[in-house]
Amino acid sequence: MTTLADRHNTALVVIDLQNEVVANAYRRREVLDAVNMLIKRARDAHGPVVWVRHADQSLVAGSEGWQIVSELAPAPGEAIVEKSYRDAFEDTDLEQVLSRLGVGRLIVTGAQTDMCVRSTLHGALVRGYDATLVSDAHTTEDMIQAGAPPAEAVIRHTNLYWSNQKAPGRLGGVVESKDVDFALDGS
Repeated sequence: MTTLADRHNTALVVIDLQNEVVANAYRRREVLDAVNMLIKRARDAHGPVVWVRHADQSLVAGSEGWQIVSELAPAPGEAIVEKSYRDAFEDTDLEQVLSRLGVGRLIVTGAQTDMCVRSTLHGALVRGYDATLVSDAHTTEDMIQAGAPPAEAVIRHTNLYWSNQKAPGRLGGVVESKDVDFALDGS
């Protein structure tokens, strides 16, 4: 239902699943397993997989912490979008990558739920994309000491919050990884 003309493809977007970002992530193993399954299914359906990688003053580009986790691996030719803001569209080439691939619908996974994932979901919807969050394929670390709710509550709340998102001509939504079907339009 995207408002973007001639953008019928769906892309899996993998946000910031980097060593330092998910070192202490809630349900790290389960989330990485779910993302791996989604990557395989997207590739099997010949759907694009777009990787997003964050760098800033505390997460230095080229460092071990900046690297994508060893459990996941971009395939040759898959786009890796480098970013320095929470919204993966902000000051990056993500829009150009998605345009070139004919993508109007995003299946979103990654970390941190309450920062880069949520910001990118909003950025996508505002720019005309349909943006679906995979409920069991995003994570965050526990930041209770900084005043945040426990990680499990942040994830549950984000799933609830995004489940009914919509804007004129575009939809948000939440789906479990087992229910994502890249072969079907509107999966």
